[in-house]
Amino acid sequence: MSKNYVLNTYNKFLKLPFGKKLFSWYSARRAPYFSTVSPLITDIKPNYCEVLIKKRKGVENHIGTVHVIAICNGLEMAMGFMCEASIPKNLRWIPKGMEVKYPAKADSDIRCVAEVPADAWKPGDLPISVKAYNAQETVVVDGIITVWVSEKR
Repeated sequence: MSKNYVLNTYNKFLKLPFGKKLFSWYSARRAPYFSTVSPLITDIKPNYCEVLIKKRKGVENHIGTVHVIAICNGLEMAMGFMCEASIPKNLRWIPKGMEVKYPAKADSDIRCVAEVPADAWKPGDLPISVKAYNAQETVVVDGIITVWVSEKR
């Protein structure tokens, strides 16, 4: 098993009934703003994380699609957990900014994905690719979250 605490915790939860739901609830409670979108972490591994946001009234906008800010919340959660599951122990990270485009309507449940190449973990700016997909696998939000990676003291 990995020596990474996020991956260890995720793998422990997966052994339980409803393990992904319990892990997602537990994780969102540690960063309470994430709980506003009721996220479900469906996959997490080094350099990759997927978060599902169900289309429901609480995350919809005035035209009945999933609000882009709710999607950005899911993308940021995917990015954060991907970082925590991936970053070498001698490094740390902090987000610097997010740039997103909305190429299509978010008219269904949304799958938020964050990923980086395995060799990306070096001090400096790290652009992380984030994409959100609808049920038809159409990209509804496409972006980059830039994190600052530095050596731990």
